[in-house]
Amino acid sequence: MTVKSIVSVVAAMALVPTAIAFTTNSIAPTPTLSSLRSNGVQLSSTTSQDEIIKTDASFASNPKESNMFDGPMALMKERDACGVGFIANTKQAASHKILKQGLCALTCMEHRGACGGDFISGDGAGIMTQIPWELLVSEENSPITNVNVDDKLQRPGVGMIFLPQEEERRKATQEVIEEVCQANELGFLGWREVPVDPEVLGPLAKAAVPTMYQFFVEPPARLLSDDENKDETDRKDAFERTLYLVRRRFGVELKNRGLLMSQQDDPESDVDAYVASFSSRTIVYKGMVQSEVLPLYWKDLQNDMYKTQFVLYHRRFSTNTNPKWQLAQPMRQVGHNGEINTLVGNVNWVKAREASKGLPSEKMDLVDYESTDNIVQLCDTQDIPAYLEPVVDLSRSDSANLDGVFELMTMSRHRAPCALMAMVPTAYQNNPDLNANPEIVDFYKFHGGLLEAWDGPALLVYSDGKSIGASLDRNGLRPARYSIDKEGTVYMMSETGVVPNLAEEDIVQKGRLGPGQMINVDLTTGEFKDNIRIKSEIASRHPYGEWIERQRKDIEKTEFPDDRLYDDKTATFAQATFGWSLEDIGMQIADMAGSAKETTYSMGDDAPLSALSERPHPLFNYFKQRFAQVTNPPIDPLREGVVMSLAMTLGKKESIYKVSERGARLIHLSSPLINAAEMEDIAELAKPENGGFLQETLSTRYALEDGPAGLKKTLDELCDKAVELVRDQNVEVLILSDKAADQASLDETTYIPPLAAIGAVHHRLIKEGLRMDVGLVVETGGAWSTHHFACLVGYGANAVHPYMAFETVKQWHQSTTTQKKMKAGKVKESTLSEAQENYRKAVENGLLKILSKMGISLLTSYQGAQIFEALGVGKDVVDTCFKGTTSRIGGVGFEDLAKETVMMRPEVADMKMKLVNYGFYKPVPALGEYHINSSDLAKLLHNAIGLDKKVSAASNRDELENDGVKPASAADYEIFQKSLESAPLANIRDLFDFNSDKESIPIEEVEDAASIMRRFCTGAMSLGALSREAHETLAIAVNRIGGKSNSGEGGEDVIRGFEIQDVDERGRSPTFPHLAGLKNGDSANSFIHQVASGRFGVTPEFLVTAKQLEIKMAQGAKPGEGGQLPGAKVSDYIAGLRASKPGVTLISPPPHHDIYSIEDLAQLIHDLHAVNEKAGVSVKLVSSIGIGTVACGVAKADADVIQISGNDGGTGASPLSSIKHAGCPWELGLAEAHAALYNNGLRDRVTIRVDGGIRTGRDVAIAAMLGAEEFGFGTIAMIAEGCIMARVCHLNTCPVGVTSQKEELRKKFPGTPEHVVNFFEFVAEETRQLMAHMGYKRFEDLIGRSDLLKENDKQMDRVAKTSGMKLSNYFAGVPDSSEDRSFLRATLEGGQQVMKEEIVHSNGFSSDLDRDLSNHPDVKKVIADNSGETVVSFSIKNTDRSTCAMLAGDIARAHGNKRFRGKIFVEFNGSAGQSFGAFVLPGLSVRLTGEGNDYVGKGMHGGEIVVVPDINAGFVAAESSIVGNACLYGATGGDFHANGRAGERFGVRNSGAFAVAEGAGDHCCEYMTGGVVVMLGKVGRNVGAGMTGGVGYFYDADGSFQDMVNPEIVKVQRVVTDLGEIQLKTLIERHYELTGSERADEILNNWEEEKGKFWQVYPPSEKSTPVVTPQAEIIDLRVSASAPDGEMCFLPLGKVMTPEQAQRCAD
Repeated sequence: MTVKSIVSVVAAMALVPTAIAFTTNSIAPTPTLSSLRSNGVQLSSTTSQDEIIKTDASFASNPKESNMFDGPMALMKERDACGVGFIANTKQAASHKILKQGLCALTCMEHRGACGGDFISGDGAGIMTQIPWELLVSEENSPITNVNVDDKLQRPGVGMIFLPQEEERRKATQEVIEEVCQANELGFLGWREVPVDPEVLGPLAKAAVPTMYQFFVEPPARLLSDDENKDETDRKDAFERTLYLVRRRFGVELKNRGLLMSQQDDPESDVDAYVASFSSRTIVYKGMVQSEVLPLYWKDLQNDMYKTQFVLYHRRFSTNTNPKWQLAQPMRQVGHNGEINTLVGNVNWVKAREASKGLPSEKMDLVDYESTDNIVQLCDTQDIPAYLEPVVDLSRSDSANLDGVFELMTMSRHRAPCALMAMVPTAYQNNPDLNANPEIVDFYKFHGGLLEAWDGPALLVYSDGKSIGASLDRNGLRPARYSIDKEGTVYMMSETGVVPNLAEEDIVQKGRLGPGQMINVDLTTGEFKDNIRIKSEIASRHPYGEWIERQRKDIEKTEFPDDRLYDDKTATFAQATFGWSLEDIGMQIADMAGSAKETTYSMGDDAPLSALSERPHPLFNYFKQRFAQVTNPPIDPLREGVVMSLAMTLGKKESIYKVSERGARLIHLSSPLINAAEMEDIAELAKPENGGFLQETLSTRYALEDGPAGLKKTLDELCDKAVELVRDQNVEVLILSDKAADQASLDETTYIPPLAAIGAVHHRLIKEGLRMDVGLVVETGGAWSTHHFACLVGYGANAVHPYMAFETVKQWHQSTTTQKKMKAGKVKESTLSEAQENYRKAVENGLLKILSKMGISLLTSYQGAQIFEALGVGKDVVDTCFKGTTSRIGGVGFEDLAKETVMMRPEVADMKMKLVNYGFYKPVPALGEYHINSSDLAKLLHNAIGLDKKVSAASNRDELENDGVKPASAADYEIFQKSLESAPLANIRDLFDFNSDKESIPIEEVEDAASIMRRFCTGAMSLGALSREAHETLAIAVNRIGGKSNSGEGGEDVIRGFEIQDVDERGRSPTFPHLAGLKNGDSANSFIHQVASGRFGVTPEFLVTAKQLEIKMAQGAKPGEGGQLPGAKVSDYIAGLRASKPGVTLISPPPHHDIYSIEDLAQLIHDLHAVNEKAGVSVKLVSSIGIGTVACGVAKADADVIQISGNDGGTGASPLSSIKHAGCPWELGLAEAHAALYNNGLRDRVTIRVDGGIRTGRDVAIAAMLGAEEFGFGTIAMIAEGCIMARVCHLNTCPVGVTSQKEELRKKFPGTPEHVVNFFEFVAEETRQLMAHMGYKRFEDLIGRSDLLKENDKQMDRVAKTSGMKLSNYFAGVPDSSEDRSFLRATLEGGQQVMKEEIVHSNGFSSDLDRDLSNHPDVKKVIADNSGETVVSFSIKNTDRSTCAMLAGDIARAHGNKRFRGKIFVEFNGSAGQSFGAFVLPGLSVRLTGEGNDYVGKGMHGGEIVVVPDINAGFVAAESSIVGNACLYGATGGDFHANGRAGERFGVRNSGAFAVAEGAGDHCCEYMTGGVVVMLGKVGRNVGAGMTGGVGYFYDADGSFQDMVNPEIVKVQRVVTDLGEIQLKTLIERHYELTGSERADEILNNWEEEKGKFWQVYPPSEKSTPVVTPQAEIIDLRVSASAPDGEMCFLPLGKVMTPEQAQRCAD
């Protein structure tokens, strides 16, 4: 074809009338208020909406037709967390005592659960035990009275079944159960109606309660008379298999008979038959009750004849207020505390394994020993819905699905711990704990190739009746403690102390489960097996290492070839066809190839959604990454990457249920990104002598002349061919390639978008039952960003060969510009191969980050998990390529995709053989993508509010009247409005129009602007990201209007807590000399003080001076990641506020240390309500699918405000791919959250705030109609104080000083509070005008009224890509609240309604001890007098939480952080609940005799905490756990001593505390920025990860410590300085004096020898300190952080302490 003909074909494809019109010309929008006013339309009470705008279909409420809550149940409707545990006696003694202890433990974990919407019905509680034969046999009229239950082979199967309430359907269901049992040779013995007391139930539980029955069946005679060579266990196992398979028959037969309500009118019915357990070994009692109600409801549990050797217990916290009885746990074999992040992928892969290749000709034999054994070991016999209920289903909870697979594996000859090891593997790679056990490593290598990990935070307790145990996820993100007593009873629990009255002298061992660890109790032999013993025993059953050695083929990373694929001209043409832009090369490729890092950028994403853009976008850009928040945590790829892996496999995967050597026959890849040389290595493996892995390549290109229809036709052919190759030719590696051989091929052909190609083939192979037989490699020129690779793997790719990306790296490297930069030192010199490896490393790190933000550790688990939401993709595309992915608003079809792909071609874009700059990231003035926040927009707004960017302290501001603030101009604000109205489409709300149900009214009748402005807030922009001038100006301005300013996560100077009263006539204050335009009475104290994962600036005074405390769960610009402050912006002032080191970059950890689950978020809310009872607590979330059910959980956790942030929120610094590709628009998330809260009866309990790109009164009105009550302004508020959108926030070079810490730039700051106030007044007035136009007087009457919105036809027609969109399908899910407006008020006990801002949630009984302590008269007197001292004593238990936080708050309110001069000593005895000693500050000393749970010393600012075991303890303190995880999280001072071991993440973000403990788990001293930590015992791995300040000392008795250190930042040396030795010894001596530590005594008694066993760990910032490097200068040495005045205690070098100093340190 000639070039001319190519252009004509392209034109025919792309420019027909129905084509996507990528044009810069804007169609005039439907008239809005500004245009109506400018056209002279009078907005009077006689002007109706219908007269102005044609009425379309509104977003009228229609929940049944809405797709708002469509999606997997575990994502959209029900998420949970909980407390779990078990008690088991290893001496095989069954007793009622075990049951009673288990029920007591369950009750003591009530705070880890929650209640339903009626505040009475529990979210779920339950137990699993051995079957209580004595009770069941002895009962009068028992169906098994005549059964010899002492003969284990004669014991019947017992089914615990929840039956429908309706009698007719219940009897019909029972008949089916009997028939199925008898048809499968199970002699039916009878029914037992289980005695219950429904009067103890709450209203919700009672309304949904099933009828409770048990039924009994005899073992089949065939099994009893079977081969006598099989022992008792084999025969019992065979009976269990039959019971299991018959149970899966029940559901099929009930469905066939039409007896399931879910088939009829109520798909979410809670009254279908549900078999809670069906076994001859175990039984489950559970229900929708609170813990203490469980034994009251189930009367059996009160019977002394109920005896058991073990009890497994579970208390549930659901995000749903209408939880279902069957969702209570334990499930049939597992009790699960956590969330499976990879659920969709796990379910897809299980179904892919199970897709039947041929149905059996006859019915299955569910009795015969060999037959049942075969059924459960073969994958393709599981998915026969006509005969067996599916093992997994997305309509079930994640726990139920995990239980289903676990149960099947235990039935298929996997021992229970083996099944869990395979499903939830530990991080075995490079794990020093496994150095002596290579067999365990080999086990994980083998099973990791066959089974994708069920990844996510999880504490799993399990029992199959033969053993009982517990296992923790690889990240250790759940607490798990255990004790063993002299009687051989093992107590395993989420919290220690849940079994009261255990004598400490009877406890012989106390321990904890670390990340990936397991314990197991063999119920037959009575043996207790720790982690290594049970895993080694399991791993030694097969020669996994030998199998891997013989069968597995490893593809190692190789040198990158230098050869070019194309010449420069052809390469540029190819790049253009795939949608490459100049900025992709200039920003992403340059950074990734040059420095092996992703591009960092700032200001958020203000470009249009891909579905609304007038520019062509790759299909990848239509997908938004999902992320973890609240119910599960993101993890940390930077500091905890030791638990992560990108390894992948190619080849055919064998059955996971049957272990054999063939399972090891796979190709193993260390990275999913493979280069051309590695592709050749894979090709070599096709040879028989190299393994015989057959391979084929399928092209995804098709002829341009095929037109738009060619894409779908070619895609169908591609899928057909893939099926044929795998099924008929046994191909094991299939390569999908869009590579063109040469320019001619590029001219003649186009391609299927690679994401569509891999998705379609992947799902087609699943459908055909072939996906497990082949590995898929995508060879593409269309992938270069980390997001692209995540999409490809997420939709099924095993590996990617990004040939064009590598080609582009070569092109970049060889360019004259790059070579000159290398010679000039502006780019690090590298070889061609090194540049490509840099690029690969950057992509790999980016993939780890994307995985981690969803809480996923392994790429194999991410593969096929489809953890995305599609925005603007049509149903036909989703159903073919992305089945199961949510696409809530519809969008482009296949022909649209074909046209959009073609629009990227150089001939169409008229690129003239040069790449176009699309400007997707950084605005390009002429032809680039539209950006809302532009310098032009800033100029328009500045004109309106009277701001001149040239007027500042650096110019002539002092000489100008009113500091140069010009009068505000309504006319200029009108121009600002119109510029937004006429702009290209960008946000979903741009497609909305108003649809009022009233006539207009005079504006005088509308609520005033002042009351509307009280609903305005500023975004959470930290001091550090902003300059001091910008941050304080915003706070003062918003305080003036009565709104809510937000501190962000950097803390605030304590001086801001006081009103400004020293302002002169020129508006200047000596206290704030850098600000202008001040008034006496102004306040620079932010209304909202934010608590983020970095805990920067979080001190007791910071907390008590807030009017609201915000927990930052996620940030709109980078959800799932922590904040980021470049080192250049960490000035001395900023470092002082953040308790960090100047010049050191601060990257906050992801929020997983104390907010890693819903119940732990509830604990942090509890902490904050304790320290500041008058402040409400807000929780910041980011819009994403499923946010509704998350919001419900947050409301149930007692938050006062829920903030929904959009994906377009601003940021000071973030990875570019995070800014562009994570999170969703707030319009979707806000509507879903409001609807879910309303539907669940929780809407009156919380205020909803929204932010993210809100700029105008129109935005405010729309947000209100979708449910928001408050409105956050971020970037636009910065513009209102002078920002000019230079987009260099991350570089510290802001030309107007808004986001710079440089003194000379800060002086150029032009803003004053008046400017910001002017802006907010304009927005409020615009809102009022809208209200008048719509006929509404009160703003609150708009809230939740989505029916006042509709689609705007003209706007929908502006871009052809929106032709397939339908917004009403989604927004119809907002409930109708036009009549019932009660949700706008808070409902008090008794029904009284008050304004929400008038009340704050308060802690319940769990703060009673804290209240007693704070109200103690002696304590109150010392605080009031600010002198004297007192000693008080209390008993404490695990339900007493946040103890000391209230007292700390009282002290801080009275005296701030450091002005308390009294002394309060508090002694506690017992097991303390979570957050013991939180926010302790100078003058407060706390001693706990007993043990603590998680978060001891959280936020400690001074004073002293000492934890010691009971004096009569029967265990060795130094070898036993005494405190839990994340102790001293965010501590800023104080002394801490624990005579025992701590859990994971000890001292995380410690910035000032001096701490001594006798060992700790993984990640010790993580993110530490100051203070000293001394460890007198062994620690886990990853010590010092992210540590940028402070010093650690670690005792290393066996020489293993250095393997435990993360060497990325810190250095390790022996204690080489005299000062270091003095500091260490002094701390140990102090530890001995306070705790009586035997370990400390041993070390001190042999100091000269023992001191050589200590290692000193320090970061570079501490190298010059005298404890690290010998120095001649005499200085003071810190030996304690605890002193009454809040300062450090010092020891002068070479001197002894004076008596005064000695007394001060002793104090």
